[in-house]
Amino acid sequence: MARLILALRSQGVTEGAVLNAIETTPREIYTPDLFKERAFEDSALPIACGQTISQPFIVGLMTQALKLEPRSRVLEIGTGSGYQTTILSKLSRLVYTVERYRTLLREAEARFKALGLTNVITKFGDGGQGWPEQAPFDRIMVTAAAPSEPKALLSQLKPNGILVAPIGKGPVQSLRRYTGDGEGGFTAEALTDVRFVPLLDGVAKEL
Repeated sequence: MARLILALRSQGVTEGAVLNAIETTPREIYTPDLFKERAFEDSALPIACGQTISQPFIVGLMTQALKLEPRSRVLEIGTGSGYQTTILSKLSRLVYTVERYRTLLREAEARFKALGLTNVITKFGDGGQGWPEQAPFDRIMVTAAAPSEPKALLSQLKPNGILVAPIGKGPVQSLRRYTGDGEGGFTAEALTDVRFVPLLDGVAKEL
C-alpha cells in the first residue's frame, strides 16, 4: 500500500483526503480471488460481467477532479465492484450509485454492509438515465465511457456542480470535467486519456 500511495503521488494525485481514503480502503476485498495478490498494483483488474475494477491512479485522479466537499451529494454511474463507491463515501455526505448488472450490485452491497457504510444508496437500473428522482446532485462521476457529452446527467447537476466522465467511442477516451457556471451552462476540461468499458444504454441486466 505504501508503494501504491507513493506511485499515486508521483502521478499527480496529491490531495491528502483522497490519498487517505484510498489508503484506508482494503482493495483486496473488491478483487476476485484469482487477482487478490495483485490488489495493490496500480492497474485495472477484471471482475464479473465483463467489467473491471479501475486502476487506483484513475480512481484517485477522478475523485480528486470532483473537488468533493463533506456535504456533497454524489451520483455515481456504474457501481461495479463498489471500490470507487467506497472512496466517494469517505469524502462526501451521501453517494447514490447505479449499476445495470444485478450480480455486481448484490456483491457490492454485501461489501458495503461488511464495511459498515451507511451513506451509500444503491439502485439497479440504466445508469445512462441517472437518478432523476434524487436530482439535483452536487457531483456526478461516471465510471464507464459515454459516447458523447452526457446531457441527461448534466441536467441532474446543481448549477455549480461538477461532473467527471470518460468521453469517447473508441478504445481510448478523454477524461473530462464539466463544471457548472451557475447559470445553466458548463465549461469542459480534458484531463487525460483513459480506457474504460462503454456506458451501455438500455435495460439493466439480471446477470
